[in-house]
Parts: sequence; C-alpha cells; structure tokens
Amino acid sequence: MATAPRPRTSTREPEEITRRLTVWLDRRLPGAKAVNVTVPASNGMSSETLLFDIAHPEPPMRACALRLAADPSAYTIFPVYDMPRQYRTMRLAAERTGLPVPRVLWLEEDSGPLGAPFFVMERVAGRVPPDVMPYTYEGNWLHAATDEERARLEDATLRLLARLHDEVPPAEADFLALPGEGSPLRRHVRSQRAYYAWVVDGLPRSPLIESAFDRLESLWPGDEGDAVLNWGDARIGNIVYDGFAPAAVLDWEMAALAPREVDLGWTVYLHRFFQDLTESFGQRGLPDFLRRDRIEARYAQLTGRTPRDMDFYTLYAALRHAVVMLRVAYRQVHFGEVTVPADPDMLILHHGSLRAMVQGSYWNRPGCPG
Repeated sequence: MATAPRPRTSTREPEEITRRLTVWLDRRLPGAKAVNVTVPASNGMSSETLLFDIAHPEPPMRACALRLAADPSAYTIFPVYDMPRQYRTMRLAAERTGLPVPRVLWLEEDSGPLGAPFFVMERVAGRVPPDVMPYTYEGNWLHAATDEERARLEDATLRLLARLHDEVPPAEADFLALPGEGSPLRRHVRSQRAYYAWVVDGLPRSPLIESAFDRLESLWPGDEGDAVLNWGDARIGNIVYDGFAPAAVLDWEMAALAPREVDLGWTVYLHRFFQDLTESFGQRGLPDFLRRDRIEARYAQLTGRTPRDMDFYTLYAALRHAVVMLRVAYRQVHFGEVTVPADPDMLILHHGSLRAMVQGSYWNRPGCPG
C-alpha cells in the first residue's frame, strides 16, 4: 500500500454525484446547492466519503461530509453496507457519551438519489494521521511531533475508547448484536469466517488465514467478559484531531457488540501494521508510540478492567485485517491492476507478521516493544 499506486475505490463520476446531490438537497432545503465537492485523499476502501459545502440563501454555509455505500460495480470490500446501522450507532455514541462523534444530519435509505443509501453529517476541521504514506513515515505531522505531543494524543485516544466502552449501555446497542448462537465473541469470529468464505469464493484460498483461524481456537479466552459497544475500526487514522486532541470519531461501519479487547487488539495491531511496514523500508518509525504494554496498562487505569488474552485479540486483529487486505488485492486483480501470485498468501501485505503471530513468536522477537 505504501509503495504501490493506490487501488481504485470507485467507478462513480464526481460530477454526476454532485449534480444528483444538489437535486436531493433541494428537496430538503429549497434553494440549497452542493458546492466545493471533493473526494478526500484518504478516502477509504469500503464506504465512500464526499466532502462538500451546502450553499443556501440563508447563511452561514455549512460544511458537510457524506458517507455513501460502496458502488456495487466496484468489487466492494464488504458484502453488505448498512448505512442506517452506522447512522444509528453514531447517534447513540454521541448521545450517551458526549464524545466528538460528528452530528448526523440526514439519512437516505433510498438508493435512487445517488445510486446507493447514504447519510450526511457535519464536517469537522482538523488533521488525520495518514495511511498513505503512513503516519509512521518521516515527513508527516504526527512523526514530526514531540514525544510529549504524541503521548497526549495517545492518552486522549485511549480515554475516548474507555468512555465508549463504559458509557454506552449494551442493552441500548443490542441492534449491533451479530446474528447466530453462542457468545458475542463466538458470533464475531463466526462472522469473520463467513466474510473470509465470501472473499475467496471461486478464488484461491489463503492457507495462512486458515491457519490463523485454527490458532485462534487454541488461544480462545477462558473468560470472554461482558460485551460492550465496539467502535470496530478503532485506530487513530479514523480520528480527526484538533492539535493532539480528538475532534471527530469517524468510520463506524464495523461497530458491533463484543468484548472490549476486540477494539483494543485492533488499536494495538493496526499501529504495529504501519510500524512493521515502516521498518521494512529502513525507517525507524514510531516504535515507542501506542505500545501494547502501555495501552493495556493505561486502559486498566481508566476503566478498572485489565485487558485479558491480548495474544488472542491481537492475532484476531491481524487475521481480520488480512481478510480485508486479501479482498483489496482480489479487487485489484478484478480491475487488472495486479495478478495472483503462485502463493496467494503473498497478496497479504503483512503476511510475515501474521505468520509470526500464528507461530507465537511475534511479540517475543527482538525490537518488538510491548
């Protein structure tokens, strides 16, 4: 990802989207127009984001962002895009925690206006730690920050996660319960197995991913703990920061009821993903940032709950990320951007670290903090 051209994320035409969005807006705010429509450089690989301003006869101009379900013709990353679920999750998190979740303005469930369901939210100004090139690389604002500034950002981010887990009553988030029988964690893992089966349907399977699923079973927690509202994509790249404080929490499409360690494992591993990538290209990165040991200790201080079985949960995060990366790679194959190698595991950018986790050697290797 950091060394190859960015894969295409849409087959939609921005000019046509702008025209149709203006028609839709006019029905809600007569005379309103969508202006200054842009696609952010960090636009995700799943749902699409459009930034725009609402020009209306009555000022002030309002800055907005639109989250649009993925274009079905663009070889989607996920099989289902439930925009009402995301909209409802954001409203719940904002109302129950007071966290900086952008205020959602409108939900459109009809695919007619823009070709897919979408919702509109207020846009928050600030900075986002970049994925491409990763924030662990030299030359971006977070890498250039001082240790003290990064420590402030890290602590504020963990406080955000702790509040989300502690302050939303699980009963009010029961619409996020995954289908099926068994515990919330069993359902979560089963949903990932189903997702993997969908990704490889008719395509080469990944022996590495399948061995990781097997390894999960041998590491399964003896006590899974209570399920809480998990953000799902809990990483700093989904937060807009004002200085070094969170100003907006984005991307709720992976939210679910699950043990709190599911979010923590994702936070820990997604930083390790970028750090490992950075080190592989000869840069030092940020080895003392978002360390696993410090995250676990600080989270325990904030919540009174010591994270458990984190070898399981960081492996699970690396496994889930691998399934997504495999789908992204097969999407590139679909569009003729890459070809399938003899070993399909090589399509997974972090195959080395995932293999080390399966073998139980990742966290013990020299130079790996935490």
